[in-house]
Amino acid sequence: LSYAEIWISEAQERMVLAVPPQHWPELEALCRAEDVEATIIGRFGNEGRLRLEYQGRTVADLSMEFLHHGRPRVVRQAVYAAPPERPLVLPSLNAGDALLQILGSLNVASKEWIIRQYDHEVQGASVIKPLVGAANDGPSDAAVLRPVLGARRGIAVACGMNPRYGDLDPYHMAASAIDEAVRNCVAVGADPRRIALLDNFCWGNTARPETLGTLVRAALGLHDTAVALGTPFISGKDSLNNEFHYLDEQGRQRALSIPPSLLVSALGQLEDVALAVSMDLKRAGNLLYLVGATADELGGSHLALVAGLEGGAVPKVEAAAARCLFTALHAAMVQGLVRACHDLSEGGLAVALAEMAFAGGLGATVDLRSAPRRGWDAPGSDTAYSPHAANLVLLFSESNSRFLCEVEPERAAAFESVLQDVPYARLGTVSAAAWLEIWGFSAHDRPELVLRQPIDQLKEAWQRPLRW
Repeated sequence: LSYAEIWISEAQERMVLAVPPQHWPELEALCRAEDVEATIIGRFGNEGRLRLEYQGRTVADLSMEFLHHGRPRVVRQAVYAAPPERPLVLPSLNAGDALLQILGSLNVASKEWIIRQYDHEVQGASVIKPLVGAANDGPSDAAVLRPVLGARRGIAVACGMNPRYGDLDPYHMAASAIDEAVRNCVAVGADPRRIALLDNFCWGNTARPETLGTLVRAALGLHDTAVALGTPFISGKDSLNNEFHYLDEQGRQRALSIPPSLLVSALGQLEDVALAVSMDLKRAGNLLYLVGATADELGGSHLALVAGLEGGAVPKVEAAAARCLFTALHAAMVQGLVRACHDLSEGGLAVALAEMAFAGGLGATVDLRSAPRRGWDAPGSDTAYSPHAANLVLLFSESNSRFLCEVEPERAAAFESVLQDVPYARLGTVSAAAWLEIWGFSAHDRPELVLRQPIDQLKEAWQRPLRW
C-alpha cells in the first residue's frame, strides 16, 4: 500500500488506542497472547502539528489548528414543521384480540430465531441472558455480564428504539429511546446513577431541509434528556442519506427515504450481580405492582399499529420524575425486595403482563382501576373517558418510565415504604392457574372482566410469527 492508502483507508476491524508508555508492554503481551497484531504508530507531542513519516520521508506536515479549523464550514438549512395534532379516537375493541395481535406483531414477537444464532456465552460471563424464564425463552430487558470472573460487579447492556414515535415528534422519539434504554438497565438491577449511553442515527437525505430538521430535533431531544437523567453519551455513530432513487411505472424519478430512526444503547453498572433481577414471574401468591403513572399516550403505539388508528399523543419523558423513580426502584432492588421486574414499552402494560407470565410459566390476576394515572381522571360523569376507553388506555398506552414488579407478600410493606415518593399501585397477584385475567372499569361500581386469556395461547401468538 502507498502511504496515502494507509492513511485514508477505511478498512474494517482496526482501532487506534492512546496508551501511556508504561502500559505498552502489558498491552503488547495481551495482544500477542490473543494473536492480535498491535503496533506503535506514533506519539503525542505538544508542538501542535500532525507529522506523517513513511520509509524515512516526511509525507505530511500540517498545523492542527488548520486541520481542525482551517476549512470552510458547511452551512445547511434545517426546517421542522410539527404535524398537526389529532386526537386518537378509540373504537370498540376486544382487548384480548388486540393483545394477541400486538404479541404477534414483528416488533414485539419473539426474536429467539436470531438470538440463538449468536453465542452469548463467549468467555462464560453471562449472568442474565437475552432469553430468560422457566424455559429460557422469555424476553429479557437487558443482558447482565460479569466481565471479571470471580468478581461481584457486573455490566448491564440494553437498548431503546421506537421509530414510530418519530412520525409524530422526533424530539420525543429520542427522549423515549433514552428512557427505554435506561429503564431496561434499571429493570435488571443497574444503578441509574452509573449508566452511559451510545446513539445510532439512521436517517434519510439530510441535504433536504425538512429531513435535516427532524435530525436536529431528535438531537435536541437526546441532549435534553441525557442531561436531565445524568446519563452521558460516550460514543455513537450515524448512517445518513439512506435514500433510494428509482423510476416509477410512468418513468418518473422517485425517491424513497427511510423513516427517522434512532437506537440508543445503554451500559449500566451493578455492584453485585447476585442482586440482578430477571423479568419472569417466580411464584404463585406473590404481589404485582405497577410503578410509574400512565398517561393517555397512544400516539405511535402498537395498539394504534394493529388497529389502524392515527393521531394521539406521543409518549413523553418527565425526566425529573423519571430520575426519582429509577432511584427509588433501584433502592428496592438493592434491598432484595423485588423478585421480578419488567419495563413497560411496546404494547404497554398488557404486553408486559403477558410476557412476565408466559416467561415464568405462571398466571396473573390484576385490577386496572388502582393503576396510577397522569393527566386524566377515572371514568365518571365529569370525564370524557368511558370505562372501555379508560381500560384500553391503561392496558396499551406506552407511557415512559414504568415498571411491573413482582414482590413477595412479606416484603410488600418494605417495598411500598421505599417507593413512597413515586407513583405506584398494587395491581394484583401471581397465580398458579395459567391464565392472564385482567379486570377494569365498568359502568357500575363493581369491576368488569376486560381480558381473560390462557398463557399458552399468548405465548404461541408471540412465538409463532418468527418461529425458527
